[in-house]
Amino acid sequence: MNRDVLWAPWRLDYIVANKDKPDDGCFICRGLAASADRENLIIWRGKLAAVVLNRFPYNNGHLLVAPQAHKATLNEMTDAELLETMQTMQRMMDALGGLMQPHGFNVGLNLGRAAGAGLPGHLHWHVVPRWDGDTNFMTAVSDTRVIIQSLDTLYDLLRERL
Repeated sequence: MNRDVLWAPWRLDYIVANKDKPDDGCFICRGLAASADRENLIIWRGKLAAVVLNRFPYNNGHLLVAPQAHKATLNEMTDAELLETMQTMQRMMDALGGLMQPHGFNVGLNLGRAAGAGLPGHLHWHVVPRWDGDTNFMTAVSDTRVIIQSLDTLYDLLRERL
């Protein structure tokens, strides 16, 4: 069988560094409890959901959409929470689409540490804008990702758009 393989060895450093890391609390809950939204990268708060800029983005515009309540599984969410998080993802894709004109999106949910959840106790969806050809050689050859915009600039642009 002939397959093309995309290697991402830079992910191993993140996995190893976080494998036995003690739980220092939930950064989403800490951010929501504080009033400093910019400092905590909270871009939007709804009644039941919130949106946070990812501090370790895979791509420019990488957002986290989460229920405001600290819940680890889909089964713990109420119908209202599920509806608002889905509507929030829709709203964020509309905002990012108008602002950045991506060609598509990756939208994902990692349930549990083994599935890649860096914060397994607080459910959150990743919304990642994608462009044709945005997978480049930098990560593969130099353990470097190219993020073309600062989080501060993205924060300002999204807040204005929302």
